[in-house]
Amino acid sequence: MIKNSQRLIQKRELAQMGGGQDKVDAQHKKGKLTARERLSILLDLGSFEEYGLFVEHRSSDFGMDKISAPGDGVIAGYGTIYGRPVCVYSQDFTVMGGSLGEMHSQKICKIIDMACKIGCPVIGINDSGGARIQEGVKALAGYGEIFQRNIDASGVVPQISLIMGPCAGGAVYSPAITDFILMTKNISYMFITGPDVVKTVTKEELTLEQLGGSKVHSDKTGIADAVLDNDIDTLLHARKLFSFLPLSNKSETTQVAFEEDIERNRGIDMHLDTLVPSDPNKAYNMKELIYSIVDESDFFEIKPTFAKNIIIGFGRINGKTVGIVANQPKEMAGCLDINASTKGARFIRFCDAFNIPIISLIDVPGFLPGKEQEYNGIIKHGAKLLYAYGEATVPKISVITRKAYGGAYIVMSSKHLMGDVNYAWAGAEIAVMGASGASEILFKKSGYSKDQLQEKIEDYIVRFSSPEIAASLGFVDEIIRPHNTRWRIARALAMFENKVTKAKYWKKHDNLPL
Repeated sequence: MIKNSQRLIQKRELAQMGGGQDKVDAQHKKGKLTARERLSILLDLGSFEEYGLFVEHRSSDFGMDKISAPGDGVIAGYGTIYGRPVCVYSQDFTVMGGSLGEMHSQKICKIIDMACKIGCPVIGINDSGGARIQEGVKALAGYGEIFQRNIDASGVVPQISLIMGPCAGGAVYSPAITDFILMTKNISYMFITGPDVVKTVTKEELTLEQLGGSKVHSDKTGIADAVLDNDIDTLLHARKLFSFLPLSNKSETTQVAFEEDIERNRGIDMHLDTLVPSDPNKAYNMKELIYSIVDESDFFEIKPTFAKNIIIGFGRINGKTVGIVANQPKEMAGCLDINASTKGARFIRFCDAFNIPIISLIDVPGFLPGKEQEYNGIIKHGAKLLYAYGEATVPKISVITRKAYGGAYIVMSSKHLMGDVNYAWAGAEIAVMGASGASEILFKKSGYSKDQLQEKIEDYIVRFSSPEIAASLGFVDEIIRPHNTRWRIARALAMFENKVTKAKYWKKHDNLPL
């Protein structure tokens, strides 16, 4: 019995060394932590419970019978973050380059299944050379099994992917299905086909970074929700993201204590009264309003460098998580375009799936015009944002700060898309288009002088675009003073905390305009 125990201890220690000290040193030389080191930072100290430590591959082809692969190149298990449960897996690049084979995939599938059964998020750390060629179609089947688990878990438990090394070929589709993707600068990349294949097919010569590096996916494709400087920052960022999320679609977000001054708790922030410039064409920073309404000015932004004309992210109001969607007048005057529409739509659908109320801060002149937008499908992409707002059943609170014109007014959580509480600041305009543009069309052939035309513009504002008109029709619930915005939103959230809705019609599922 003692001999067996000693043998087991030795086997465990050997398995925990992964590919050996030389491979560990190589990982460190690249500026990367090992799979186990990453889990030790991600999870609460001493909370990790590992499953499948002694799993090995079952392949004997191409000399595999002589190759030992501890844990088959992935560490999987269960732990806590800030005391809350989470299922995790971390690919071990020191073991056969973290390549995915049959048993490797089974361990990942098991941990995702476990997350769904117990109702907790799953975090996957990706650092892999891809499918294990020696195992052929078994490796491909393994990816397929993981993809199906990701699909089954979607909307059931939050899924977070950390790209902390290579992630190429079929491997990229698992992160793409998950809810959030974080990447590490200079060491992570994602692409379907590598530089060598691209060069053969298209004659383009590209580096790994140029083809699928973190900057590409944070700035151009929007696939990455955040890019961090190093492994430690990425893991700590994941911990913070986790803190805003519920455990599952049946759980509430955690109530977090906060300390603020009494005036701010009452929702009084006088600087907001001068936030919007008197010149309607002058930009301002919508983030100032966001920082003003969330607890302790703590806003966790998603995709900060992609489609900057719309802002999305998490905050807390009176200790409870909210999702924030806001037009950004500093970027493209806050116009909605293809990228902004898809960015906003996916975030709204996540919030709705996990019962997170949605706060919309609106200053939008319309959809971005132009041939490029039309040719690339702004109609369908804009419809995604409209559809996401319309189908969301969580509490939806909106504030129009300056303008809401045309179709963009309808799309941005309007009363017509079942917005629960719709506020407008006193100086806001709600109309088909701006008063100046509308007057030019209406009185183009009138022969009015410049002064007369200005009178017509002012008359149009009073008669057609004043928030009082929308309020008189019930499209705006209340015209509020800017400095009371936080207080008003907090009261509305409290009122709709137990909101109940029922589907109008039975359906197998919807047909979102993808």
